[in-house]
Amino acid sequence: MISHIHLHQSASETFWISALIFTLLVYLRGWLRLRRHEHDNVESWRAGSFVLGLLFVWIATASPLAELDREMLTAHMVKHVLLMTLAPPTILLGTPRKPRAFRLLHPALSWFAAAGTLVVWHIPSVFMLGMQSPMWHGIEQASFLVTGLLFWWPVVRPWPRVSEWPESSILLYLFLATLPCDILSGFLVFCDRVVYPVFLSSPSSFGFSALEDQQCAGGLMWTCVTLVYLIAGAVFTARLLSPHQSEQLAIPQFDSRRIAVRRTDRRRIEAV
Repeated sequence: MISHIHLHQSASETFWISALIFTLLVYLRGWLRLRRHEHDNVESWRAGSFVLGLLFVWIATASPLAELDREMLTAHMVKHVLLMTLAPPTILLGTPRKPRAFRLLHPALSWFAAAGTLVVWHIPSVFMLGMQSPMWHGIEQASFLVTGLLFWWPVVRPWPRVSEWPESSILLYLFLATLPCDILSGFLVFCDRVVYPVFLSSPSSFGFSALEDQQCAGGLMWTCVTLVYLIAGAVFTARLLSPHQSEQLAIPQFDSRRIAVRRTDRRRIEAV
């Protein structure tokens, strides 16, 4: 049984490594082509951000940390933080900005998708399913990454969208996103029993008992997620208060008035 699980785990790691290498090669090919055509209009740091995001995914899915997943809840929680909170924004920041309109899910749907994925996969029965089945474990990892990308898309906004959401509402979007994490992590920290019995039979790692491991995992998620959302909120606040942003918001209003004046002048000329 153990060898069967290890066989599936090796296959999963091979899949993730192959997918990451393929994604990196496709990205670098497109980035170099775009760089060659647009020269200085493509920021070099975006390539580094994208590679860093793929590195986070590798650490969570195919590095030695992935082997500790079934032994420590803390390691399991580190993977979740990497896949949902750190990898998605760095990957999206690495996307070259191109002048195209892109329609995506409403931000509210992205929020519910990410929050629902987080809550559902931490229900004890569903959590155990992911721990015991390599297939469901792979689905769990993929769902964290996909919903993480959906969640961070309205925040990072790598491409212009057809229907823009007011930027000021992103602060509320980030604040509300901390609530499911706070509730879950608070429950893990202050609960006086081990929520996931699978870790009771695991060997004690780093001198932690199963309950101490659970408290450490909850505290890790509580701290890391709150800190990342706080940094994102601070960046957004600084952007909203910057004079350059105010000028950008004022330009469309000025253009609309000028267009209205032109239309009125045309009507007067036609009447004459």
